[in-house]
Parts: sequence; C-alpha cells; structure tokens
Amino acid sequence: MGVMSLYRRVLCVPPWNPLLPRHRRITGPQGDVRKLLEEAEVEVEPPRVPKRSPKSSSIVLFPGQGSQQVGMARGLLGFPNVQSMFSAARQVLGYDLLDLCLRGPTELLNRTVHCQPAMFVTSLAATEKLSQEDPEAIESCVATAGFSVGEYAALVFSGALDFTEALYAVKIRAEAMQKASELVPSGMLSVIGYPQAKYSVACAEAREHCKSLGVDNAVCEIANYLFPNGRVIAGHIQALQYLQTNSRKYHFLRTKMLPVSGAFHTHLMEPAVEPLHKVLKTLEFKQPYVPVYCNVDGKRYKHASAIPKLLVKQLVTPVRWEQTMHAIYERKKGMDFPITFEAGPGKQLGSILKICNLKAWKSYRNVDVFEKETVSQP
Repeated sequence: MGVMSLYRRVLCVPPWNPLLPRHRRITGPQGDVRKLLEEAEVEVEPPRVPKRSPKSSSIVLFPGQGSQQVGMARGLLGFPNVQSMFSAARQVLGYDLLDLCLRGPTELLNRTVHCQPAMFVTSLAATEKLSQEDPEAIESCVATAGFSVGEYAALVFSGALDFTEALYAVKIRAEAMQKASELVPSGMLSVIGYPQAKYSVACAEAREHCKSLGVDNAVCEIANYLFPNGRVIAGHIQALQYLQTNSRKYHFLRTKMLPVSGAFHTHLMEPAVEPLHKVLKTLEFKQPYVPVYCNVDGKRYKHASAIPKLLVKQLVTPVRWEQTMHAIYERKKGMDFPITFEAGPGKQLGSILKICNLKAWKSYRNVDVFEKETVSQP
C-alpha cells in the first residue's frame, strides 16, 4: 500500500493534502481518533504546482449554515473515504452525524450545534466525489473559500488544517454560538435593496427603536455582504422586526427572516469568542497549498499564523463574501475564468456568483450531494 493510500485510509484526510500534518493532542471525545493520527505520521515532500491556463483550472467554494437539507450526503456514501469521515465525526461529536444528515429530523439538523458540523463534513465529503469524478478539478485548483463555517472546510481542503482537528474546532464553535444565541432573542434578516438603500441609517434607527423599547445595548449590524444590494442584517429581534415594518423607508425591495437561531457575525456572538480562541490555540495551522480567501477582509491568507486570529474575528464581524468574489474572480478584460465548483448542499453560492460575476458563473458547477449513487469501493 502506498503512503498516500495509507494515510488517507487511517486519517480520513482529503487526497489532495500533500503533507500529513503533525498533530497535537487535544482533550475531548476524539482521543481514539487522535491516537490513530499520531501512529500514522508520515512526511512527504510537497509537490510543485505548475502554472495553468484559466480554462484548465478550478475554484472550489464551500457553503455555510442555511444550505443544509435532510438527505444531504446520501449521494456521497459510495465514494472512497466518505464513510470513514462520518465514522471519525461520530467519535469527535459523540452522536451519529450521518444519520442526522440522512434522516433528520429537520428541526434537529437546523440547530446550530448540529448544522455546522453537518455542513463541514458533508462539504468535504463532496470533494471526495469530485476527486473521483473529476480528479483534474482537484489537481488544478487555484483558489478556495468558504462561507462562515465553510471557511473551515476550505482550510482543510487547502491542507492548512487537519480534518479531525478542524471538526473538533467546528464542534466547539457551534456549541458556543448556540449558547450565545440563546442569551437574547435575536436573528438574521436577508435584505435585497434598491441602489439607494440606506443600510447604515436603517441599522442605526433600528437600534434607537430598540432603545425606546427598553433594550439596552441593542445590536443591529450588517452581518453578511452577499452581492451588490444584497445584505444580511442581524441583531436583536425587535430591531429586525422594525426593519421589516419600515422597509420602504430605507428603500428595501425585499426582506426575509432567515431560519437561524441567532445574530451570527455580530457583537452578540462575543460570548463565543473565548471558547473558540481557546481551542484554536491547540491546533497546528500550516501554510495553505491552495490560496484560501478570508471572510473577514475578502483577501487570501498570506501566513498560517494569521488564520486562527482571523477565524476568531470572523465570529463578530461581517462575512465579506461579495468582496471575496471580486478578489477571487478579478481578471483582465477578455480573459477566461476557471471552472467553479460548489462543494456541499444547495446552490446558494452559485446564485450569488451569478449576480456578482455572470461570466464566471457560466463555468459554475454544483457537486450534488443528494442523488443516489452506486459507486463500487476500490
């Protein structure tokens, strides 16, 4: 058995990761998995990636919370390594994540504490399918990014972080965000505005409205920059209700409450900062082999040491996805675009890409995680 096959089988790490990470022991339910990881330690020289033309290169995007659906991962189970990934997840999480993905119930899957690990594992499992059906898409990847929790999947995909360690961090993150969400009634409001929409003014006046109701230190902030004139505003529920009632005043074309339990990527997530910071300090981050673009500023990570700091900051600052799309797909006029793959349930990132860059979207593909597959094991 070759080195690559050995540590793929034992570690449940994606096949494109050119180095087996050196693992630090962290306390938690994943101890048995960590022992396997340490016993299989191997060092391999990183490959040199040749330059490729845009048409023969790819970009892989990972969706975030909100794209989940019961039945996801059903179309992935026949592909190598997927079962092992979910088995490792069961040890780390302490429950059967695969059964939850396949059978629900929806109410349980939608809970932050379950949804984030489910999105993380399913999205990386989708890249196993991609690697089997289109190996060149993996080998030719020139950039990757993930929305919110999807950024953790992007980091694993790039070789910056080990699968199991990242899953443990996602577990702690999800638990902390769930607890923070339960402290005050809060939520997230999707807004599509006219060009003259006044988002900052709307948020400020919504906070004043909350103050008049006796809500101290009211929060109402832009949490996601999705596309031109597309935002997600998050904060106290009273503020969001005010914005819906007064949407015309602020030139909002359409508003919709999102099915999430809290005001993610705002200051209401401050209680989740310390638990996440604590676990990220125990992990080893490596320089990505594929450029990874950061949610906080829309730029690619230049140094591995910056990754944990920005992942913590990501909790309480907006996801700048629109800016990330512009940074990844910036091209001189007339140049071709790489093929874009969305690895995970749904096509929400593809829909956003279509608005941000229609030419780039024409080379978009979704890696289907729902359809039934009959793929024989090697």
